[in-house]
Order: sequence, then structure tokens, then C-alpha cells
Amino acid sequence: MVDRLANTEINARRISHVETCFGSSGKSLANPSRVLVGEGVLTKLCRKKPKQRQFFLFNDIIVYGNIVIAKKRYNKQHILVLKHVRVEEIPDNSSSVEVNDGNDLRNGWLIISPSKTFAVYAQTPMEKQEWMTHMNRCIEEERRKAGMAGNVLESAPAWVPDAEAEECMRCHKTHFSTIQRRHHCRKCGYVVCNSCSSNKAIIQHQSAKPLCVCDVCYDVVTNPSTTSVTSSNTKSVALFSMPRQIGAIADSSDSDDGNDTNQ
Repeated sequence: MVDRLANTEINARRISHVETCFGSSGKSLANPSRVLVGEGVLTKLCRKKPKQRQFFLFNDIIVYGNIVIAKKRYNKQHILVLKHVRVEEIPDNSSSVEVNDGNDLRNGWLIISPSKTFAVYAQTPMEKQEWMTHMNRCIEEERRKAGMAGNVLESAPAWVPDAEAEECMRCHKTHFSTIQRRHHCRKCGYVVCNSCSSNKAIIQHQSAKPLCVCDVCYDVVTNPSTTSVTSSNTKSVALFSMPRQIGAIADSSDSDDGNDTNQ
């Protein structure tokens, strides 16, 4: 189906419409081999709280952004290259993120990439299944074409949401308040205090610029002999035992969600 739609007028119009909706703040999406596979609104677990975002699945990338006017205007565009992405299901029996109206978020899965890792939720189990099926097919095809089948991908850590950390997750001494602000380590995703995150380090698969890291991860990055600690720290965030759910992991990619000063 993707091959049949490539280079067709209807597909070109659909892609052009997406570009128009993002306006001048978005990047050009035109590509002769690119096909818009599907689109829809998903609830994304952001740093502060779950928020609705518009997602567009293409055969080679996934694009998402903030909804300004439904189906007409979006901003804060983000693009993830599918050959560097993988998805993992969040079982409903371990996923019960509470939203403002007291209802739980269900039908979720993780979108994992070198630059960002976050959870999204669909309205129904069928919608979730359709998204995951189409994403996996596109990912597998892109990785096959790039000769990447079977390769283990680097991935960014999932950030622990602000609400899940009342104290620094490293020193366990600083209690957060309007004065004692939260900071996120870009390597492990922990919520830490200013004293425990005074260092910066280059994390190659995330950025060429030094990023805020906690003291533990700084030692790992600067001392190769402690590399074994890195994987255990990173993995522990994704499995961090939260009060409400094991999959409560957030992404700070939306600028309105972040108040980290050490960026």
C-alpha cells in the first residue's frame, strides 16, 4: 500500500496539508518516497501531566506537535526517524495514570528513541492496536532497508514525572519546593536536586552539547571503568516503582512542560 501511494497526487496533498497546519515553525516534510500512513490525537505523558498531542505516522518518520486548533493548526513540531525508534506495550494492568477528572489512562505504549522516550495512550484498545501494528510495520521496513535488522538501538531514558518525586532521588535529603527546584538527569531520568546535578556531560546519542547529569551518571560518563553502572541506572528508571503505575514515565520535549534550568 505504501509503494502504491508514493509519488501520488493525493499523498502529496495530504503531506502538504500537514506542512500547512504546522506553518512556518514546522520543517518541510516533502519527500518523493514518503507516505502519510495515518494520523490521530493521542494522550502523551508529559513532565507535568498528560496532554493531548496530534501525531502523524509516515512510512519513515513520526511527527507530533501541540494542538492549537484541531485539524487546522499545530505548533512545536517534533520529528522522530522510525529506523531509530522502537515501541513497547504498556499492559493495562500496570498502567493506571490518573488524569484531572479522576479517570485512568489506558491503552498505552512506549515510543523509545535515542533522543526521547515517552508514553502515549489511545482512546480504545482497537486504536492502540492499529497504531502499534502500523508503527511496527513501518519500523521493521525502514530498518530492513537500512540494513539495521537485529541491531540494538541506543535509547534516551524515560524521565520520572515531577509529581512522582517529592525528594531528590540521589541524596534523599533535599525536599522539593518552590525554592528547591527539580532537575532531570539526561542520562538516567531521575529527578534530582541542584546539588546533585551541578555537572554536565556529552551524551552522544542525545546531543553534541553537554547536558545536565546527576553526580552518579557524571562519574559513569567520565570514568569508563564504571560503565557497568550506566545500564543498571538507566534501566532502573523505566522500572522505577511508582505509587500509581510502573509505566509512569514522562517526556519533557514540550517547552511549556519544562522548568529545568540546567539545560
